[in-house]
Amino acid sequence: MNASDVFRETFGRMPDLVDAAVDGLDHNQLAARIDAQANPVGWLVWHLTRVQDHHLAGAAAALGWEGLTQQVWTAGGFAARSGLGLGDDEVGYGHSSDEVATVRLDASFLIDYHGAVHARTLDVLGRITDDQWDAVVDERWDPPVTLLARLASVLGDVTQHVGQAAYARGVLERA
Repeated sequence: MNASDVFRETFGRMPDLVDAAVDGLDHNQLAARIDAQANPVGWLVWHLTRVQDHHLAGAAAALGWEGLTQQVWTAGGFAARSGLGLGDDEVGYGHSSDEVATVRLDASFLIDYHGAVHARTLDVLGRITDDQWDAVVDERWDPPVTLLARLASVLGDVTQHVGQAAYARGVLERA
């Protein structure tokens, strides 16, 4: 087993967790907050998917992997279908409470978008060779971010937010 196998296994668990977090919730439930400032289930799933999409496309671009450098959000038509009118690179990082409230998407959209990003993620993971893990994919940081560090960061973010979404859903269902 190598690092790609570990990432494939762990990212491979996310579609079922995303589905469990949003499936069967209506538009209002997906936008409901468990307190006035909490991020709702729908926003959390949109955000975790946007981060994964954005960061993997950026890593693929840094490595020169043709066909994997565009975000699924734009190339797959999800930005247009969402009707959110956000910039192509908007992932929700730093959203104010009011901005969070504007992200209202239905469960089928979230599941479809996450599924498409998951498929792209598997494509990216399938290209990685053992000598590429230390390749720098983002020089804006000190130290520069390697492919391994970027994927570990994305996986941590995705895992944390899908857990938050599941928790918020549970609270809403018991309320």
